[in-house]
Amino acid sequence: MTPKEMVLEIAKILDNKKASGIKALEIKDKTTIGDYFVIATGSSTTQVKSLADEIEFQLKQKGIEPKRVEGYQSAVWVLLDYYEVIVHIFYTETRQFYSLERLWADSPEVDLSAVISKD
Repeated sequence: MTPKEMVLEIAKILDNKKASGIKALEIKDKTTIGDYFVIATGSSTTQVKSLADEIEFQLKQKGIEPKRVEGYQSAVWVLLDYYEVIVHIFYTETRQFYSLERLWADSPEVDLSAVISKD
């Protein structure tokens, strides 16, 4: 699975689990930490954990495991590091506070319209 295919798969998983504000940014020309960010919001800490769990479960079925998972216990910002693809799942207020989209505003957004429903 290419990094771009992984982004689309993760976005689809998030959409199926009712995440909101799903976005993907291509960061490979801006940093060496990865190629893409996938950003989404859960409406509660329980949903944030559920979204992270579902991504891990479905990708593990395809033989893909994260290098690192951070923030799972607090569940206000869970980070799943899949090497080239870094997933950020935020609780609503936390996403507004950190505003990653603003910090990475010069990064191109990946078109997810083929895999997610309208927010």
